[in-house]
Amino acid sequence: MTTVVILAMVSAFLAFRLYSVLGKRTGHEQQPLPRAADDRLAAAPPLTAKGESAPDKADPDPLVGFKALTGVRAIAAADSQFEPGRFVEGAKMAYRMVLEAYWKGDEETLETLVDDDVRAAFVQAIGDRKAAGHVLENRLVAIEKASISDASLDGQTARVTVKFDADIAAITRDGEGTVIAGSMSDAVPTHDVWTFSRNVRSADPNWILVDTDEAA
Repeated sequence: MTTVVILAMVSAFLAFRLYSVLGKRTGHEQQPLPRAADDRLAAAPPLTAKGESAPDKADPDPLVGFKALTGVRAIAAADSQFEPGRFVEGAKMAYRMVLEAYWKGDEETLETLVDDDVRAAFVQAIGDRKAAGHVLENRLVAIEKASISDASLDGQTARVTVKFDADIAAITRDGEGTVIAGSMSDAVPTHDVWTFSRNVRSADPNWILVDTDEAA
């Protein structure tokens, strides 16, 4: 399990469910007409005739990595509401929400955001932390970058992997409040890859976190 789960932060997004930031608009803005997949992916690097990314069009900081392009295009063709830019912004908010829920030991919120396997791992770690009498007091300094590193469509199931580069200040205290690890004045660079999944034919716009790992 990724070492990121030992870090903590304070987020204002816990009141929202994951679908609110990854798939569902607020309802206050005018709904645009669905755009063609090519229009929604206009900013993505072009593909060659074989469906591979053209190497001479490399972007030094792409929103969608070359490895993910084919999958992203397939998802966009199957789901008229899928847009990489909006998805990445939502994924950044989801990153905050999930970490906040874990770090505060909020198992009820985690149940709405992640699949059973991920939840079981988080719950186990929360239990171990409570048993040790440890409390996390962390702060997300910044998400320096988030981009889609991989994507696939298997039947009706879409999977999108997002790489996060973040700086997090972390403190762990014991039951008496004594700092036993970390520092709030020294942010730790964190590199994670999280995979979200959704049935593109489902009326439920909720994307669920199905895997967490450290970036290679």
